[in-house]
Amino acid sequence: MAYQPTPADISVVITTPASARTDAEPGFVTERRITPTWTVMQLKGKLETMTGIPPGSQRLRVKVPGRPDQWADGDDQVIGIWGLGKGSEIEVHDSRPQSMRPNFTDLSSVEKYELPAETYESLPNSVLAWKKNQKLGRFDPNALSPEESLRQQVQKDQAEVATKGTCVWRQHRIFLFTLTPHIVGIDVAKRAIILPSSPPHIRRGTIRFVGPVPTIPIPGFEPDAAIPADQRSLWVGIELDEPTGKNDGSVGGQRYFECLDKHGAFVKPDKIEVGDFPPLGLDDELDELMEEI
Repeated sequence: MAYQPTPADISVVITTPASARTDAEPGFVTERRITPTWTVMQLKGKLETMTGIPPGSQRLRVKVPGRPDQWADGDDQVIGIWGLGKGSEIEVHDSRPQSMRPNFTDLSSVEKYELPAETYESLPNSVLAWKKNQKLGRFDPNALSPEESLRQQVQKDQAEVATKGTCVWRQHRIFLFTLTPHIVGIDVAKRAIILPSSPPHIRRGTIRFVGPVPTIPIPGFEPDAAIPADQRSLWVGIELDEPTGKNDGSVGGQRYFECLDKHGAFVKPDKIEVGDFPPLGLDDELDELMEEI
């Protein structure tokens, strides 16, 4: 009997199609060594552990460089007849309807474990236990209640809006150095910059709104807490000159002023400096000219 050498294993790429689009990236890619003497059914059994597709639902598309693509027919067929070599690929298709395929990316139906509050509070090595030992947060005997903190914040915001201003030295004309102090306050239609600001990253714009914003959560309170408007902290809505904001003048589905997308920002009064800040453009060129002079 003549000696029959054992066929050497072949390294092939195993993929699954991402979608029906021909230009889509494969949904699964791996490289495995297979034995040419395996049958198609044996190969499908190996592929199930990689792709999660049952052997009975697999359709194999064989891609060999220099040859037309072919579909594997017959589970008893030996895969060595495909002429697999370097650069070959086996594409595994799932013949099941989409509704019968498991969705491993949808976590909405996965049962999640939640640690009971009583168990967490009894743990000696938790963050909560550390806060208790350090008397931080709500465990601080001198800590203010959420209601008192909100009341102080409201008073601070009202004081900022009513009295905060900046002494702006106005240069009336280029080469004319008649400088006049002018005090301005936080009010709608005033020009302002958002602090901290330093050249060249100065966010400037026009104040379009001053008042409470119920759609912005208040720390320590539930989002739907019934808090009167006059007991809420104040916010300043600014229409920025450049698209460096986060909204279009609306927050949480509620509109407070009109502006282009990414041109709106809401900040606390203490983060605002009101003054003679002209829109970006000609004045920047004049400033550069003055620096050169």
